[in-house]
Amino acid sequence: MIYQGNAITVARSGDDIATLTFDLKGESINKLSSAVVTELEAAVKALQVENDLKGLVIGSAKDVFIVGADITEFHGIFDKGEEYLVEMNLRVHDIFNAIEDLPFPTVTAINGLALGGGCEVTLATDFRVMAEGARIGLPETKLGILPGWGGCVRLPRLIGADNAIEWIAGGGENKAAEALKMGAVDAVVPGEALEAAAQDILARANAGELDYRARRDEKTGPLKLGPIEQMMAFETAKGYVAGKAGPHYPAPIEAIKVIQKGAGEERARAQAIEAKAFAKLALTDVCYNLVGLFLNDQVVKKKAGQYEKQARPVKQAAVLGAGIMGGGIAYQSASRGTPILMKDIKEDAIELGLKESRKLFAKQVERGKLTTEQMAEKLTNIRPTLSYGDFGNVDLVVEAVVENPRVKDAVLTEVEGLVGEETILTSNTSTISITRLAANLSRPENFCGMHFFNPVHRMPLVEVIRGEKTGDAAVAATVAYARAMGKTPIVVNDCPGFLVNRVLFPYFGGFSQLVEQGADFQRVDKVMEKFGWPMGPAYLLDVVGMDTAVHAGEVMAEGFPERMASMGGGNGKSAIQLMVENERLGQKNDKGFYAYEEDRKGKPKKVSDEAAIELVKSVAKERREFGDEEIIARMMVPLCLETVRCLEDGIVGSAAEADMALIYGIGFPPFRGGALRYIDAMGVAAFVELAEGLAEELGPLYAPTDRLRKMAETGERFYSSQAKS
Repeated sequence: MIYQGNAITVARSGDDIATLTFDLKGESINKLSSAVVTELEAAVKALQVENDLKGLVIGSAKDVFIVGADITEFHGIFDKGEEYLVEMNLRVHDIFNAIEDLPFPTVTAINGLALGGGCEVTLATDFRVMAEGARIGLPETKLGILPGWGGCVRLPRLIGADNAIEWIAGGGENKAAEALKMGAVDAVVPGEALEAAAQDILARANAGELDYRARRDEKTGPLKLGPIEQMMAFETAKGYVAGKAGPHYPAPIEAIKVIQKGAGEERARAQAIEAKAFAKLALTDVCYNLVGLFLNDQVVKKKAGQYEKQARPVKQAAVLGAGIMGGGIAYQSASRGTPILMKDIKEDAIELGLKESRKLFAKQVERGKLTTEQMAEKLTNIRPTLSYGDFGNVDLVVEAVVENPRVKDAVLTEVEGLVGEETILTSNTSTISITRLAANLSRPENFCGMHFFNPVHRMPLVEVIRGEKTGDAAVAATVAYARAMGKTPIVVNDCPGFLVNRVLFPYFGGFSQLVEQGADFQRVDKVMEKFGWPMGPAYLLDVVGMDTAVHAGEVMAEGFPERMASMGGGNGKSAIQLMVENERLGQKNDKGFYAYEEDRKGKPKKVSDEAAIELVKSVAKERREFGDEEIIARMMVPLCLETVRCLEDGIVGSAAEADMALIYGIGFPPFRGGALRYIDAMGVAAFVELAEGLAEELGPLYAPTDRLRKMAETGERFYSSQAKS
C-alpha cells in the first residue's frame, strides 16, 4: 500500500501499476471536501517518491466517480474572502498539476458521474476511459461560479474552444457517447470492462503506441487558435450565451472571458487567470443565493426521502377528471412508469385528456428523447375509462375535477366507497381546505391534498397538503408518488391557498393597489421582469386566468379578511374583477390585460391592447408615476411578509422549504434565493423599516409581524450563514 486515508487509497500491483481509488467512508458518493483534497495532496506526494512505477489508474469504488466539490462547505469558505479563495484554487492547481506531471502515463476510469471538480480530476490525467452509463460535465455556472480547478484551461485544449464553451456555459451533464465524440474521453466500454480498458491504455502508452507526453504538451501549452479564429469563436459565443443566460447570471460569460484570456498562455498563467475569476464570482450575491438554493434543494430532497422510506409503493394510480389537467397528470405518471387510469363522466373530456397526453409524448419524440415505439409503449400506461370498474386495485387516486367544493365532495365520497381500504385519496385543489373536503369521508386519515401546478409536465413543484385528520401513511405515499413522477414534493399544512397561492395573492394585492393608484400595468410588468420574474403580474394573471384568480382571491379574503379582503379596486372592484365582468379571462379566451395572437409555433403571443388599457384606467382613482424601486417594494413586501407568516404559522416546516416552493411553484427569481433569503440579503431590520413605512399608507397587507420585528431588534436571520451585502 502506497497511501491509505479516509477517502483515498493508493495501491501498487505486481506489474508496477499504481491504482488511486476514491472511496469516501460513511458516504454513498465521493465528493471533494477540504479534507479529501488534503488527502489527495498527500496521496500524490506519496506517488511522486515511488520508484519504477509504470502508470497510474484513478478510479472509484462507489457507483459514482466524483460528484464534485462539497457544496455544503461553500458559504463558509467563500466568506473567507478573495485572497483566500485565489490561494485555495492555486493550491488545488498544484495538486492536479502534480498528477499531470507524474513521470509515467496516467488514466482515469470514469465509472459513474464525474462532475465539477470530479471532472477536473479526470482532465489532469493523460487519458480517460468511460463506462457506457457514466456522465461527465462542469455544472459550476449553475451555482454562479466557473470551473476553478483547471476546467477552463484543460477542457478547451482537449476538445476545442467551441465545445468547451458549450459544456461550461451550459453546465449540463454529458453522456459517454457525446464525450467520446468530442474527444473528452479516449474510450467508452461496458462498466465491467472499465478496469481492463484502463490497463490496456497504460500498456499501449508504455509500448510507445500512445504518446502521453504529446498529450501533456497539448494541455499545458497555449490553445491552438489563430487570432481571427479566436475572435470569431469567443465573440460569437459571448453574444449567444449572454442572450441565453440573461443579465442576472454573469458566470457563463465570465467563463468564456477566462477561456479567452488564458487561450494564449501557458498552463500556470492560464490557471492564475481562472483562479482570480473564480474568486470574484464566488463573492457575488448571485453565487451566494444559487449555492443557497442548492443547499435548500438538498433539505427538501432529504425530507422527501424520509417520507419515501415509510411509504407503501404506488403501483397503480388513477386520476378523476380528464381534460388538460387530468391529461397532464396522466402523462406525467405514465411517462415515469406508473400506470394510471384516467376517468371522466364525459367521452369528449376523456378524448381531450388523451389528446393532451399524446401531444406531450409527441414533443418528446420530436426532441429525440423518445422513439415512436417507446411513445406507444408509454401511452399504454394510460387507461381511459368512464366507469369505476377497475378502481379496486388502485393504490392512489388524484381527484382533479372542477374547483368547486360541492363537486369535489361528491366525487371523493363516491370514489372512497369503490376503492380498497388502504387506497390513498388526494385532491388536486389549489385553494379548498383539505380538512373541509375530508369532512364527509369515512377514512379521512387516507386523504390529503396533491396540488400540481400548471402546466404539469413543466412545473417541478407538488404541494402535498396535510389536513387535520391526514395520517402519515397518506402523506408518505403521496410524497413517494410525486417523486416517482419526477416532481419535487413539499409537505405543507392546511390553510386557505396552502403555501404558494397564499403567498402569491398578496403579490397580486400589491399589484391591484398600484393599478388603483394609477400605475401603468405594462410598466409594472417590465419592472418586475427586469427584477427577475419570468413574467410580470399582469401577464401572470392572464396565464392563471382572471376567473380563477377572482375565485382564489375570494377564498383568501374569507380566510384572511384583515389583510386580503380589500386588495385594491376603485368603486369596490379590482382591475381583475373588472376584467372578468368584461369577459377578458386572459389566455384562455385570448384577451385579458393583453390580447393574444398565435406565434409561428402556435403558442400565444401577448400584444398590447388599447381596450384593456382603457378598462384599467377606469379603476384608477388617480394618475401617478412610480419609480422602479417603489414598484418593486410595493410588489415584493406583501409576498415576503406572507411567506414569513406561513413559516410562523407552521404551514411550512422550514425557510428552505418555503423558498424552494416559491422558486419551483411560481418562478421566484432563483438568483435571489427565495423570499426569506431576499429579506436576509436586505437585512431584516431594513426590510421591517421598509414594510412599516408602506403599511402606514397601504394598510395591513404591508404590516410586519411581531415576531419579525423582534428578529429585526435582535439581529436574527432566517438563514444562519452570513449573506452577502
